[in-house]
Amino acid sequence: MTVPDEGMLLLVDKPKHWTSFDVVNKLRYAFKIKKIGHAGTLDPLAQGLLLIGVGKFTKKLELLQGLNKEYEGVIEIGKTTPSFDLETAFDSSSDYLHITSAQVLEAAQQLTGKLDQMPPIYSAIRVNGERAYKSARKNEPLELKSRRIHIFEFEIIKISLPEIYFRVTCSKGTYIRSLAKDFGEILGVGGYLKQLNRTKIGDYSLQHAQQLETLIDQIKLAHEGN
Repeated sequence: MTVPDEGMLLLVDKPKHWTSFDVVNKLRYAFKIKKIGHAGTLDPLAQGLLLIGVGKFTKKLELLQGLNKEYEGVIEIGKTTPSFDLETAFDSSSDYLHITSAQVLEAAQQLTGKLDQMPPIYSAIRVNGERAYKSARKNEPLELKSRRIHIFEFEIIKISLPEIYFRVTCSKGTYIRSLAKDFGEILGVGGYLKQLNRTKIGDYSLQHAQQLETLIDQIKLAHEGN
């Protein structure tokens, strides 16, 4: 696999525990190219669709970042963590057995539409020139500002308490971890994001994405052929 003059777009299925930057670095090394980047960060514990621009295609990445996203995942209610996912340890637990399916559906309905969302303190947002997660890990006080987002659809796929399986379509800048935290708060028992998979970015689908290792092998074979 060689990079054409006009550059190229790669659809990659990001593995769990990899950062988006890890994926870019791995491909940069494989292609032996400097111009490479991604359109839309995925948290290390999330997996799924990552759009990678190579060569001159990197100029188009900013446009792709503004596209709507689709995710599927699992929220676990009755527990919370400071990072709103499994990056940090549990810091509270509550009884959830009284929660009904009707309450779950109502909570999803309340979190549909235009919302002011507070980003997680464990995020890559810069506060006073430093990434928020770095300050959070040092227990430094943080003042984050809410951002306007749009949840176009919040579908509950399955309820198997304490786990709630969902599908969300949303605007750029949405933190699904914050959505999970807000979901638990509406139910009054807390909640965190247990699992997340990005399935779409605009019209680009995870179904057409390649596994990272398969892609690396293809690049290596092309280089050996040259």
